[in-house]
Amino acid sequence: MNENRDSENKMGVMSEGKLLVSMAVPIMISMLVQALYNIVDSVFVSRISENAFNAVGLAFPLQSLMIAVGAGTGVGVNALLSRSLGERRQEMADRTANTSILLAILSALAFALLGVFGSHAFFQAQAADVPEIVEMGTIYSQICLGCSIGLFMQFCMERMLQATGRSALSMVTQIVGAVLNIILDPILIFGLFGLPAMGVAGAAVATVIGQLAASALGLFFNLRRNHEVHLSFHRIRLDPTVAKEVYRVGIPSIIMQSITSIMTFGLNKILFVFTPTATAVFGAYFKIQSFVFMPVFGLNNGMVPIIAYNYGAARLDRVKKTIRLTMVTAITIMLAGFLAFQLMPGTLLGMFDASADMLSIGIPALRIISISFLMAGFCIISCSVFQAIGNPIHAMVASIIRQLGALLPAAWLLAQSGQLNLVWWSFPIAEVVSFVICFIFLRHTMRAVAEKLG
Repeated sequence: MNENRDSENKMGVMSEGKLLVSMAVPIMISMLVQALYNIVDSVFVSRISENAFNAVGLAFPLQSLMIAVGAGTGVGVNALLSRSLGERRQEMADRTANTSILLAILSALAFALLGVFGSHAFFQAQAADVPEIVEMGTIYSQICLGCSIGLFMQFCMERMLQATGRSALSMVTQIVGAVLNIILDPILIFGLFGLPAMGVAGAAVATVIGQLAASALGLFFNLRRNHEVHLSFHRIRLDPTVAKEVYRVGIPSIIMQSITSIMTFGLNKILFVFTPTATAVFGAYFKIQSFVFMPVFGLNNGMVPIIAYNYGAARLDRVKKTIRLTMVTAITIMLAGFLAFQLMPGTLLGMFDASADMLSIGIPALRIISISFLMAGFCIISCSVFQAIGNPIHAMVASIIRQLGALLPAAWLLAQSGQLNLVWWSFPIAEVVSFVICFIFLRHTMRAVAEKLG
């Protein structure tokens, strides 16, 4: 019976390993491209000055908050859409897809207001002693947040494609947006081909244009190539039932990623007391680590609809095997990242035109922080498993404890020693705590799934 039910969708019949590759690899590639353009963006900005690089780095909490809402909503849409298709509830799948567009528009409006009216106060709270950083950071954030409709629509369109097994098309949209951003960065930042030099504002404009292009292409693909969801502009309205279910799964994810904004803001405040260069190192770390974490997040995005679909179709064997394969792959990626950070931290920092002071702080920082990579792969996949089967509270609790209950308090306590190098140890300490919590929660979750589907 299951074979007949699953015959129309590859997520129910294709071998788990082949399916995970087909779903995850395109997303992983596209996220590597995303990581590349984040690096390139910062590399160009670092050529302006260290203050310019710091301004863009200090904007990370605001951008992270925006991404948290977009990605968290996308997690909810992805899980509900995949589960509805697995349960053969086409009408619910279509309502989910159409409602998600309105949710993206409302999110963009909220962040436009935050960007225009809140950016200056945000930078003033972090770097009041360096007016140049405040000025450049304010301009950068006002543009990125004020024109965020492209980002939110891009998340919306890509999650629809991923939820229906069209990860390759999702990859194309991300690559197009990222490549366009990379091309425009030097042109707008430095004023090539007769255009005025816009500095950090040019970096923000390039980012926005790339996001708008990616979202437009994603909409085209969903209208013309995605036949499992039916978008209709006259049906774009707020469906309370859909919104409630999307945010039941999505809000914990939003909270988890928003916590990263709080953690980053708090850690920047702690580091700035030592020296502004320490915050530049922290910003560089976040750019570099994206090359390690982005593929794992791409793996996550490929795994979630597979688990959600097969959970909805009551296929316990496929759920378990998909989790095992994803976990092993994620741990392997994180191990490779750990080795890179240990063996060539100076080379990695050199991409940002690092000064001697930045290298002296950054080399030990990267080596210490990367110890946390050895446990992070397990924790990331575990949290996505919780979300995929509609039990996101465990993921939220683990994230809150890791970043607010362990990392920030540890960083503050270690900072009291007056030794900057000790502050970086807060990352491995927090990851150990997270590993223990995720291990316990994952065992509990899989037992509950086995009882329900077994």
